[in-house]
Amino acid sequence: MRKNFKYVIVILKTYLSNIIVPFTLLFLNSSFFNPVFKNSNKISSISNLEYTVLLKKNQFIGNFIYLKKDFNGFKELLAFKESGGRYFCVNKFGYMGKYQFNLSTLKMFKVRSGKKFLKDPELQEKVFLLNVQRNKWILRKDIKWFVGSRINGSRITESGILAAAHLSGPGNVKKYLRGGGKDNFKDALGTSISFYIDYFKDYDLSFVEGIRKPTI
Repeated sequence: MRKNFKYVIVILKTYLSNIIVPFTLLFLNSSFFNPVFKNSNKISSISNLEYTVLLKKNQFIGNFIYLKKDFNGFKELLAFKESGGRYFCVNKFGYMGKYQFNLSTLKMFKVRSGKKFLKDPELQEKVFLLNVQRNKWILRKDIKWFVGSRINGSRITESGILAAAHLSGPGNVKKYLRGGGKDNFKDALGTSISFYIDYFKDYDLSFVEGIRKPTI
């Protein structure tokens, strides 16, 4: 009799531990029961979610380059607009390098090989400076006359004038300034003189000397 009783108790314990207890816990943790047993996890997840949202809201993604308003800042921003700052870039119109020169401009500085020019970053930097010096000499009177004035809503600065000269050539910039902004030249991609004048304003290029025929 005692053996049978012990046997029944063992069966009941097994039944309780393997069936009743797991089922009870499952039920208490289910949506049929008051979700108070889930609150600790839920609060934690909501808290984490809010924290994540706040992080993403205030988080800056990407790299930022801060350029001074000097010659280096001017040329690097101009290079970024022209080619994304890539020395080996050639666009569909044949403009080459970091600053997107065509071969006819390069020949003025006795650079006759486009392939050589593309492979030589140092040469590209030298040609850019020479071109700025040449444009500054050609536009010296216009810089004196128009800096500080407003044309088409944009304040005219020396750096804006020289950036526009890089875009369209100094002759077209003269026409634009002396014509009160009527001849607003656009390049093949639709970028205008007025846009470059405004976008590149206020860079200090005072140290760049205007030279009539600069050479490498």
